[in-house]
Amino acid sequence: MAKLTNFTILPTSSIKQALIRLDKNKHGIILIVNKSSKLLGVATDGDIRRKLVSDCNISDSIKICMNTKFVSVDLSTPRESVIKKFDNNIKVIPVINTKGILQRIYTLNDFPVAPEKSNYSRAKAPVRISFGGGGSDLTHFFATQKGAVINATISLYSHAILKRRNDKKIIISSADLNQEIKASNLKSALKMKTDLSLIQSVIKLVDPDFGFELQVFSDFPHSSGLGGSSAVSAAILGCFNEFKSDPWSNYEMAEIAYQAERLSLQISGGWQDQYACTFGGFNFMEFTIDDNLVHPLRLSNKTKLELEESLVLCDTGVSHNSGNIHDDQKISMNEQKIHDLVKLNVENTHKIKNKILKGNLDDFAKLLDTAWHFKRRFSNKISNKKLDNIYSGAKNNGAIGGKLLGAGGGGFFIFYVKPFYRSKLINHLKNNKLDVVNFTFDENGLQSWKFRE
Repeated sequence: MAKLTNFTILPTSSIKQALIRLDKNKHGIILIVNKSSKLLGVATDGDIRRKLVSDCNISDSIKICMNTKFVSVDLSTPRESVIKKFDNNIKVIPVINTKGILQRIYTLNDFPVAPEKSNYSRAKAPVRISFGGGGSDLTHFFATQKGAVINATISLYSHAILKRRNDKKIIISSADLNQEIKASNLKSALKMKTDLSLIQSVIKLVDPDFGFELQVFSDFPHSSGLGGSSAVSAAILGCFNEFKSDPWSNYEMAEIAYQAERLSLQISGGWQDQYACTFGGFNFMEFTIDDNLVHPLRLSNKTKLELEESLVLCDTGVSHNSGNIHDDQKISMNEQKIHDLVKLNVENTHKIKNKILKGNLDDFAKLLDTAWHFKRRFSNKISNKKLDNIYSGAKNNGAIGGKLLGAGGGGFFIFYVKPFYRSKLINHLKNNKLDVVNFTFDENGLQSWKFRE
C-alpha cells in the first residue's frame, strides 16, 4: 500500500519540500491536503516546472502550483471504473470519502483486488413422487432380496439459507414449524429439546466449527408423503457443502441424510427419498446389502410433457406418521405373504420402468394401479375407508390408475388421468374438498450456491 506521507503535503509547504516528496514517491505527483487530511488539490512535476520557469521560486508555497480539478474515487467505486482511469493514462488516483478526506492512494502497482466479502449459501432440494417399489427400499427387505423403486422429483422444494457468523452463536429457524433455536454455541443448540430434532440431527453429523444462522422453509405441507423430511435434510447439507473445501458427493449427502433421520433419530423408513431429492430427475434405484445404485432414466421430452399433463397430484388433507407405518410394516414383513407381496411389487416396478421408457403411458398407469393394490396390503395402517373412497372416486372420474405416495395413511395421491378427463377429475376432487397441486418435473435435484452479501 502506497505510503501517504510520501505523497501528501500541506498547502503552506514550500515548492522545495514538495520536490523532495516527489523524489521519494517517484510517481511525479504530490497531493495537497489540509491538517484534517482533506484533499485540496494536486500538483504534478510538470505543474511545478511550469511555475518555476515562469514567475515563482523554490521557496514559494506549493499552493500556487495546485490544480483543484483532479480525478479521484471513493472506496465503493467499481473496479472497472478505476481500471479505465488507469487505462486513460492516469498514474495515481487519490481515494477520498464523502467529506473529501484522503483515505489511500491507488497506483498502477498498488491497486489490490477487493477484500473478500461475507458470503451466504442457499440450497433447494425437491420432493419426489414414487411410482413403484415402495417397501423394497427398506434395509430389512433388501438384506436378503434385491429392492427396486422408480420415482421422479417435482417442482416443490425445501429451501435453506446459511450464513457464517464471526462468533460461535447458533440461530436456527424453521418457517414450516414456526420454531427457532438461539444458543451461544453448537453444543448448547444441539441439547435443546425442540420440534427441530431433524435439523439438529443433521447439524450434529455435519459438526461445523463455526457459528451460523440457518433458515429453512418449504413449498409443501408437513407429513405430506412426498419425502419432505429428506428434502429438508438435503437442503441443509447443500448449504454446508458450499463452505467445504472437500465437498460431499450426491451419494455421500444422501447417506448422511439417511443416517440423521433413520439411525440418529430412529425414524423407520426406506432409502429412496434421500437419493431422489439429492440426484433429482427420473430414476430407477436398486438396493442390495452391498450397494445402492441410482440409474437415471432417459425419457423422451414428449413423454415427460405428457406425464406432466396426465398426472394429477392431490392432497388428501390427512397427515401421517411414516415412521409408525414403517414400524408396523417391518413387523408384518416377517409374514411370508407380505414379503412375497413386496417381491411382486419389485417385479411390477421393472415393468413400470420398461413402459415409461417406451412411452406406453396407459400401460404405465395400469401398473400404477397394480402397485397401489400391492402396497395397501403391506399394512392395515396404509389405507382406510376415506382413502379408499378417494381412490375409487378418482377412477370413476377418468383416472386409469394411481397410488398413495409415501408410507401411506395420508398425504398425497398421484393419479394418471385420460387426456380428455383431466378437468372432470380435478373438478371431482375439488368438489370433495381436496386440493390439487400443480407441478412440473425437476431435473436438477439438490442445487446449492454461494452468494455475496
